Amino acid sequence: MRKRTEPVALEHECHAASGSSSAGSAAAALDADCRLKQNLCLTGPGPAEPRCAADAGMKRALGRRKGLCFRLRKILLCVVGLYVAIPLLIKLCPGIQAKLIFLNFVRVPYFIDLKKPQDQGLNHTCNYYLQPEEDVTLGVWHTVPAVWWKNAQGKDQMWYEDALASSHPIILYLHGNAGTRGGDHRVELYKVLSSLGYHVVTFDYRGWGDSVGTPSEQGMTYDALHVFDWIKARSGDNPVYIWGHSLGTGVATNLVRRLCERETPPDALVLESPFTNIREEAKSHPFSVIYRYFPGFDWFFLDPITSSGIQFANDENVKHISCSLLILHAEDDPVVPFQLGRKLYNIAALSRSFQDFKVQFIPFHSDLGYRHKYIYKSPELPRILRCPPLVQGIPGEVGTRAPALSVTRHLKEHEDVCPCPPLPLASPAP
Repeated sequence: MRKRTEPVALEHECHAASGSSSAGSAAAALDADCRLKQNLCLTGPGPAEPRCAADAGMKRALGRRKGLCFRLRKILLCVVGLYVAIPLLIKLCPGIQAKLIFLNFVRVPYFIDLKKPQDQGLNHTCNYYLQPEEDVTLGVWHTVPAVWWKNAQGKDQMWYEDALASSHPIILYLHGNAGTRGGDHRVELYKVLSSLGYHVVTFDYRGWGDSVGTPSEQGMTYDALHVFDWIKARSGDNPVYIWGHSLGTGVATNLVRRLCERETPPDALVLESPFTNIREEAKSHPFSVIYRYFPGFDWFFLDPITSSGIQFANDENVKHISCSLLILHAEDDPVVPFQLGRKLYNIAALSRSFQDFKVQFIPFHSDLGYRHKYIYKSPELPRILRCPPLVQGIPGEVGTRAPALSVTRHLKEHEDVCPCPPLPLASPAP
């Protein structure tokens, strides 16, 4: 019995040993598999990982595009909203339109002292102030003829006022919107007119430059009337001409109409770059291009002008004016279209009020580049001004109408417009 049981025990021990060895090998295999997975994680991404990164990059690019499109849509909505809001704002606040017409808050050139016209090269000019109404003060420049520049040095206001009674004619200049009486192109025109032997009296309307008051069409017209009466009280029998430029043409025709109604007309009226009326000018202005075809343009933009009491109806005023008229307009004028100046001339030429007076239209070719405010550069301007209507007493000129001819660089063609002989020029101020 003992011999038989020993082999069985030995067999059990062998089986136990083999079981334990197989369990150990399985555990070892499991450990090896875990280490392999750890190594794979540490060594980097597998073959499927790059595709995931590319997908993430595409998602980020699409996100950026969506963000950009969102921002563009937002900007576009803001622009459209502003485009629609501006007409509504102007309709609700008509005063904005008046500010845009007058532009009296735009003072150019900046940093000049209007009390010192000599700083602008006008060393024969005096600055003084007039008061047409209580709480209204007007800054005035009076430039004497250039031949007197030496005598004018150091003289006071009284000397300048007495000089108006000399034999030299006087031009009352009414400037346009924006800027002051010291604007560059305005100063250059004063110099040209002074060199031709004219007194030049100009001023800033109430609310412009250093003048005190609130701008309005009625107030501007009254200012011009007050300065005209001030001149006539000192000029004796000397001829007085009214010269208006751009918006100043509206003031000029308002003034001259009132003077003619009270039977004290000026000796002549000069309109440089005129329009027919403020509604047509506003509709033709370059700033109105983006709204010109806006639904209800007249109601949104033009009716507020009328409701503010602004008309400047040159086309209506010329029907009541009885004095000689000269219109100057450049064909390349970008502010007041040339067609408006010609239309105003046609209205004046057919008016009965001008039957006994000369009406003249002088267009300047676009090649000359005079645009809106550089007609003073024309070398033919002296001859134009020395011909009727600014020169009186020439036989055969009263009651005639001059044809509208283009002014060119050729003197021969210009002689057809101004048949009178040239006069010697005065020496300009140094």
